[in-house]
Amino acid sequence: MSALFEPYTLRSLTIPNRIWMPPMCQYSAAPDGPEAGVPQDWHFAHYAARAAGGTGLIIVEATAVSPEGRISPYDLGIWNDTQARAFRRTTDFLKNQGTVPAIQLAHAGRKASTERPWKGGAPIGTDEGGWQPLAPSAVAFAEGHPVPAELTVEQIREVVGQFAEAARRALDAGFEVAELHGAHGYLIGEFLSPHSNKRTDVYGGSYENRTRLALEVVDAVREVWPQDKPLFFRISATDWLDEAGWTADETVRFADTLKEHGVDLLDVSTGGNASGVRIPVEPGYQVPFAARVKAETALPVAAVGLITEVAQAEKILANGEADAVLLGRELLRDPSWARRAGRELGAEVHVPDQYHRSV
Repeated sequence: MSALFEPYTLRSLTIPNRIWMPPMCQYSAAPDGPEAGVPQDWHFAHYAARAAGGTGLIIVEATAVSPEGRISPYDLGIWNDTQARAFRRTTDFLKNQGTVPAIQLAHAGRKASTERPWKGGAPIGTDEGGWQPLAPSAVAFAEGHPVPAELTVEQIREVVGQFAEAARRALDAGFEVAELHGAHGYLIGEFLSPHSNKRTDVYGGSYENRTRLALEVVDAVREVWPQDKPLFFRISATDWLDEAGWTADETVRFADTLKEHGVDLLDVSTGGNASGVRIPVEPGYQVPFAARVKAETALPVAAVGLITEVAQAEKILANGEADAVLLGRELLRDPSWARRAGRELGAEVHVPDQYHRSV
């Protein structure tokens, strides 16, 4: 059997194949009013197409646990029940196609309140519909970005509660997997890294203190997320800094701790917390970080990062470098990549009845 098309079981959930879609923001929700953060027709069509194309698991894009946790005013949210109910159309369709619906719960931290990428992605002020970003420390992400407000301990506790409430709503919305966004320089990742976390209280300084918020969020979500459903954690395995940043060694150390707290899989990415760093981008450039976690810890991993070719993806799994692959840009280009891979590898993959002529 092809490694890509071998089913994968976590807790009581079996995912039909190892071809997964990572969260990729669409910046297409209403920015304000009663529809703020609510998934629209675009979101349904976008995710439905990849499910019809045979993708085994789809992680819905970074979905904010609070209004100020959005990257942009146009992000999805799950801080109220109206938003949660609106996701049902998508989760029901994905399940009908045999695809597992997952959702990434997120808080943008100091990288919040920005314009959409195709509008330049620059920070926007309160006069343009923006807001004051929040962060572990009053340190701007980059030149030209606002200095965020440093979270108080009371506010940190509120954020932990917001993640738990978002997970509860995600369950009501029909999701089978919850993923916590601890990567790419957003709030949880900002606490992990000494590059962005300059606190001197129990949430800053030592490795144990910098990981405290992440573990509190994991514990709070695990309390409301059913024991038979998996919980993922996305991490940037390195800040790509020579010093004073989060490192691959810390990622390996943290992986075992996450498993002890009930995380079932580490979604391994890199970067995003420091501006202006040089990243050696090439096909599969992040896979070695996932492979190291898999080799040195007991926590399953998913690999991401310019995985585009069928043979490349198959080799990653066959070599034991990861338990699943996440295809981002390639699934934007080809929603039916999984069906194409199935044809190349001689494997069975879901094909909707309406598309039987394509077999």
